[in-house]
Amino acid sequence: MASALPLAAAPSAPASLAARLATTIATARALARNGRRVDLAGLEDGIGQLCARTLDLPHAEARAMRPTLLDLLRRLEDLAAELRGSAP
Repeated sequence: MASALPLAAAPSAPASLAARLATTIATARALARNGRRVDLAGLEDGIGQLCARTLDLPHAEARAMRPTLLDLLRRLEDLAAELRGSAP
């Protein structure tokens, strides 16, 4: 049985969306670690929304999001490793 990881569709600030995505990724990683099948439907859309919303920010605010975006990238790479069975 697949475990869906839905993201709220309501508009929000990029930092709030990033936090929800981090939670989604952590949940997916925990499920994968425990041998559960993971449905990542919606994750790509959430990342796309985050990128678009970040691009819409004033330059200084968008730059301030860089550490958050890099952290999400690291989390996604860790999830990918977990799904391949070679988690760090």
